[in-house]
Amino acid sequence: MNSDLSSNLVPGKNNAPSEIKLRRVLKLHDLVIYGIILIQPVAALPLFGHANHISRGHAVTTILLAMVAMVCTAASYGRMASRYPLAGSAYTYVGKALHPHLGFLAGWAMFLDYLLVPLICAIYTSVATHHLFPAIPYTVWILFYAAGFTVLNLYGIKVTAGTNWVLLIVMSGVVFGFMAAAIHFVVTKGGAAGLLRLQPLYDPKTFSFDALWAGTALAALTYGGFDGLTTLSEEVENPRRNMLLAVVLTCLITGIWSGSQVYLAQLSWPEWQTFGKTGLGSSADMASLDTAILAVARRVGGAGLDAALACILVLASVGSGITGQAGAARLLYGMGRDGVLPRRFFGRLDRKHAEPVGNLLLIGALVLAGALSLNYEETARLINFGAFLAFMGVNLATLREFFSLGEEKTLMRVATELISPIIGFVICALIWWALPLRTHLVGGVWLAAGIIYLAVRTKGFQQGAVKIDFSQV
Repeated sequence: MNSDLSSNLVPGKNNAPSEIKLRRVLKLHDLVIYGIILIQPVAALPLFGHANHISRGHAVTTILLAMVAMVCTAASYGRMASRYPLAGSAYTYVGKALHPHLGFLAGWAMFLDYLLVPLICAIYTSVATHHLFPAIPYTVWILFYAAGFTVLNLYGIKVTAGTNWVLLIVMSGVVFGFMAAAIHFVVTKGGAAGLLRLQPLYDPKTFSFDALWAGTALAALTYGGFDGLTTLSEEVENPRRNMLLAVVLTCLITGIWSGSQVYLAQLSWPEWQTFGKTGLGSSADMASLDTAILAVARRVGGAGLDAALACILVLASVGSGITGQAGAARLLYGMGRDGVLPRRFFGRLDRKHAEPVGNLLLIGALVLAGALSLNYEETARLINFGAFLAFMGVNLATLREFFSLGEEKTLMRVATELISPIIGFVICALIWWALPLRTHLVGGVWLAAGIIYLAVRTKGFQQGAVKIDFSQV
């Protein structure tokens, strides 16, 4: 759920490529580390309670199942990035390989994700901070963070690369502490043998394919942001090889790392049914699921670990929320500047701060309204609605390129451009289909609006597709 933090583009200035080309200096390990920063090492923890409840105690299995889909999709992104190094998005890959109009719809789906990232960050920072300071109402924290993200962006305060490195180190240290405490807790309770149990992966008493797919449709958010790696394809040594390996390794490492955290959490709290004991659907029930991982941290490491993990989750969400709101505002600015949206409002910059103030205020208002009407689980599912539409499009684009380009059909090409995208598309489609009806209805309205808008702008799809400039984010 993180936007690309490496961009130094300034709206209103000429950001066109100059005569000086980017140097190919990034090695494979540089890309993998950058990918882990984008995703964040704590990505799975806020999802733990909801994923475990929905999957009926199989949260780790949902993360591993989503990993298969993401690894296959990452291979497709890597292949397309090596062919279109200036692109860096599903919008361009689908548009070039399939059809420009389909590319616009893939971009429209991604656009929804950009708008929802600051919303989900505001929700979780409010949940986690309310957990630390329960005397202050949740609504007050919503107001605080929605306003805070907006004010910080209005004054041009950025999350720098150096800050990301510090956060990565601190987050990793706290997560290692959590995992060590969980291992100690499990061993103390049941001996070393307690660390090797099948129940978190498969419990015949509660297992259900429907529940598993429904949980996976939520847990897949763990991998959000991996596609941001493709924006660096012009700066990579041997991009045809290293870009593919980097996105695949990033998803693989994330899956194993996140799966290990959740596996230990499930071992530490096998009575997962107690999350949601107030009655499914109540506000207290949702709150207990939101903070389930913090309850596990308190059980295995006491109040100190609970507070430390809550603080880390707040800091991670604040960083993502600030950059997510900035990215969404700049995307709206680019669309306004290019006439995709009304230029008078969306395409204007503030003279004093050189920021799209109107867009930042609009997104701040949407974050406030959305956070007061949606919960974390609903927002995460809406993000996955758009993301998995784009993922399916990239897998289809890779398949189309395999059959349409006259390149030699080597074993490697068959594996990465035929078999892998088929598997990726099928699993992504199953995950997308498993989203709840409410998510499909809301997401469907958004998609229908994009189709209607495209039809009007292209005079019944007879003219060229509308362009969305994702270079702004």
